[in-house]
Amino acid sequence: MAIQVGEKIPDVTLKTLTPEGMQDITTQAIFSGKRVVLFAVPGAFTPLCSAQHLPGFIAKADEIRARGVDTIACLSVNDAFVMDAWGKDRGAGDKVVMLADGSAEFSRAVGLDFDGSNFGMGVRSQRYAAVVEDGVVKTLAVEKPMKFEVSSAEAILKTL
Repeated sequence: MAIQVGEKIPDVTLKTLTPEGMQDITTQAIFSGKRVVLFAVPGAFTPLCSAQHLPGFIAKADEIRARGVDTIACLSVNDAFVMDAWGKDRGAGDKVVMLADGSAEFSRAVGLDFDGSNFGMGVRSQRYAAVVEDGVVKTLAVEKPMKFEVSSAEAILKTL
């Protein structure tokens, strides 16, 4: 079952790439004491994710932060090197933190994983966006398969 509004984000270690190399980053470090917009995509460099989802959050980052958001984070079941390359390719810079959930541990823990084997992708994250305050989910918008309607930057701005 998927995580629900009012529930706490589980303790999981993700990966990110920094100038010093690949680093572990815990969900505690990401969410504790902060207001975070977390959005997840099925895969880096995939068409919809690259053309609309990530670019939308990059373009609207200043507007989102102006509404009291400390961090905007993008999560995908990819490795840290792929997430870093994708962020650089799309111009994420310091606007969006790129989080690698390489083994889908976080996606499974929040119940938002799916089996994309029919598409040659293996286990992936569903497409969603959430507002998380001090580790507690305040809003959660999960897309129906093959849709992009409720998890966009514009949709999140309406909830902030």
